[in-house]
Amino acid sequence: MDETCYPLVVIPARGGSSRFPKKPLARIMGKPMIQHVWEVARASKRVAQTLVATDDAAIRDVVNEFGGQAVMTSTEFESGSDRVAWVAAELGAGPDSIVINLQGDEPLLAPEALDALVQVLEQNPDAQMATLAVKKSGDEELHNPNVVKVVFGRSGEALYFSRAPLRSGSGFFFKHIGVYAFRYAALQSFCRLEPSPLEQVERLEQLRALQNGFTIQVIPIAEDTVAVDLPGDIALVEQVLKMRTEERHP
Repeated sequence: MDETCYPLVVIPARGGSSRFPKKPLARIMGKPMIQHVWEVARASKRVAQTLVATDDAAIRDVVNEFGGQAVMTSTEFESGSDRVAWVAAELGAGPDSIVINLQGDEPLLAPEALDALVQVLEQNPDAQMATLAVKKSGDEELHNPNVVKVVFGRSGEALYFSRAPLRSGSGFFFKHIGVYAFRYAALQSFCRLEPSPLEQVERLEQLRALQNGFTIQVIPIAEDTVAVDLPGDIALVEQVLKMRTEERHP
């Protein structure tokens, strides 16, 4: 592989999901989902290089077919963060290199959101991590345990993440979008830590970082996303993509 450039996006794409096997290859408007996510990263103005990290040869082959770059990894990793950290280590990342863990099931993320993640780490030398959130007001999502909520301080530092109803003010809350930018040294430190008590209670990996004193900058974004967790989510994603296309080309 050619010399690695930073900021680097790594898209972990596992083929063996029990709830949705081969999920990264699911077709969305004629293209595999992993290609949609790849194109989001490639459209970012601040991301220098994008790689897909997968343990599945079929996913690797599809990525190569559409012109992307894929790295084969072990099937033994317990999380996407571990897979991303391994790839960054193999590529010789420096301590301050910015590495973004972009989930392979986020085809609706705006490229500008990745730009914002990079910018906040470049402008805040003390920040070890950055992530995204969108302001919401609906009670249904507030009480949905599959929608993770986040509260953060006046300077943007995350205070807590939870699946429970967690308001940020009167009548609104912030929905967490699970995309993370790390300084490489922080990513390596994070992956060496044991799961924390709050992480195990909430089933949220990012609480391991908070309980161990990491600073996580939260960046509010305007446009919500729809993560593809189950096959039924694809119809909603296609509906949003069609609406966006119509808005751009009326």
